[in-house]
Parts: sequence; structure tokens; C-alpha cells
Amino acid sequence: MDQTLRQLGELLLGSVPTVVLLALLYALYASIVHKPLARVLAERRRKTEGAIEKSRIDIAAAEVRTAEYEDRLREARATVFRAQEARRKAALDARHAALNQVREKAQAEINSAKAGMEKDREAAQSALQGEAQALANEIVRRVLEPVASAE
Repeated sequence: MDQTLRQLGELLLGSVPTVVLLALLYALYASIVHKPLARVLAERRRKTEGAIEKSRIDIAAAEVRTAEYEDRLREARATVFRAQEARRKAALDARHAALNQVREKAQAEINSAKAGMEKDREAAQSALQGEAQALANEIVRRVLEPVASAE
């Protein structure tokens, strides 16, 4: 048992430099690699989260701009529609005015033609009455002429 304890003591004594080297290696690793790596990862996470937050803000701003664009587009469409309606109404009004003008002109021509026809009718009636009178005189003269020649 003594021998086992002595061997155990020698092993422990032999392992002291290994433990010291392992502790030194851990301290060096922690100061040279782990702490800078943790700092870099924390900075990366902060930048990534910042970029994500910035992208969320950019997306929200883009949505606002999109909504504004859609509103302006809707207003522009309404303006164009109102302008088209105004042009259509103006065209219809012009059409009605032209139609009324043509109707008035046609009515004036009809009235003028009726007046001309009435004058022609009166002239024809006067001429016919004159001719009828002349024919009546001629008929009377012819009817009476044989009577007058027989006497």
C-alpha cells in the first residue's frame, strides 16, 4: 500500500507541470482567442441586429412610400377620369348645340320653303283663276257665238 501511495504521489508530482501548463494554456486561450472572438461575435450580432432593425425601418418606409404612391396614383386616375368626363360632357354639349343649330337652320329652311311654296301656290292660283276666267270667257263666247251667228 505504501508503494501505491508513493506511486500515486509521484504521479501527482509529475502531473503538476502538466496542470500548470494546462492552466497557462487555458489562460492564454481565454485572453488571446476567446475574448477577442467573443468581442467580434458580439459586434457582429450587434451589427446584424442593427442591420435587421435598419431593414425593418427601410421596409416600413418603403411601405409608407408605396402607400403614398398608390394614393397619388389613385388621385391621378381620378383627375384623369374627371378630365375625361369634362371632355365628354363638353363634346356632348357641343353636339347638342350643333344639333340645335342644325335644327333651327333646317326649320328656317322649311319655313322659307313653305313661304315660297305658298307664294307659288298663290301665284299658280292667280294664274289658274286668270286662265279659268279666260277659259270661261272663251267658253261663253263659243257657246254664244253660234247663237249670235244663227240670228
